[in-house]
Amino acid sequence: MELKGSRCVRLSDGHLMPVLGLGTYASEDVPKSKSYEATKVAIDVGYRHIDSAYLYQNEEEVGAAMREKVADGTVRREDLFYTTKVWATFLQPDLVRSCLERSLKKLRLDFVDLFLIHLPVSLKPGEEILPIDGAGKVIQVPVDLCETWEALERCKDAGLTRSIGVSNFNRRQLEMILMKPGLKYKPVCNQVECHPYLNQHKLLDFCKSKDIVLVAYSALGSHRDPRCVPKDSPYLLEDPVLKAIAKKYKRSPGQVALRYQLQRGVVVLAKSFNEKRIQENFQVFDFDLTLEDMKSIDEINRDFRYFNMDLGIGHPNYPFADEY
Repeated sequence: MELKGSRCVRLSDGHLMPVLGLGTYASEDVPKSKSYEATKVAIDVGYRHIDSAYLYQNEEEVGAAMREKVADGTVRREDLFYTTKVWATFLQPDLVRSCLERSLKKLRLDFVDLFLIHLPVSLKPGEEILPIDGAGKVIQVPVDLCETWEALERCKDAGLTRSIGVSNFNRRQLEMILMKPGLKYKPVCNQVECHPYLNQHKLLDFCKSKDIVLVAYSALGSHRDPRCVPKDSPYLLEDPVLKAIAKKYKRSPGQVALRYQLQRGVVVLAKSFNEKRIQENFQVFDFDLTLEDMKSIDEINRDFRYFNMDLGIGHPNYPFADEY
């Protein structure tokens, strides 16, 4: 993985991705206007990588913030790296492009920088984010991930996205794409949950061996939404090892958790709608953790997952049944 001034990584297709991004997912009770304000603040602070998705239902707000910062001269469009994702109800190959076009229309952009398969699990096509049957269960359907990938390749060829990748894929699913006959473009990245309690070291090693960038979401733990995350989940930023290292450097535990990922060669997303935290999370380029610090953080790994993707359990493409 080639770094440019420690702020960007060169993807396998030649494009540059900033190594620190703003995550914009929020639970349903958070007003969408928060995404708009956070994106503007983040761009002013120096973030150039913004991560969203069709699922998040905030792309109108995020797009408006990006366009505003371009219009006022803070950044150029080419300075920004924007990621969106095709949701699980659009994984049928003939629907993939329509999902991206809906995102582009909301964003009022001509193209995105990165387009990902959000989940390997496919749900019944339709307008619903989570199509539910009469028994209250999410309606799963089979899909050929290789055919879905070919649809992403066509979106890249059409100029609607510069790069394509995946999210929440395990090693077996990545190999399925990489070994696909007639593969035109390989995934440039795999975006997965990754933090000191789930350091994904085996998946990271595999991705590095294939020149696939690992992108970490939930890098600071979790927003702890009880609908998604068990309420008794461990609180990462209260971990005594992170707190001790943070005290040594006069930093926050969050800054240490983010710096840990950067030094491992992981692109990291920091989600916050708090102006002070957005600024704090960006201040991770002016200090280094020692090898001993890195080893200490490695050792607090619990293989603990905040998000188990319950909607995908039982689906043939459920990714978390494998070791990694």
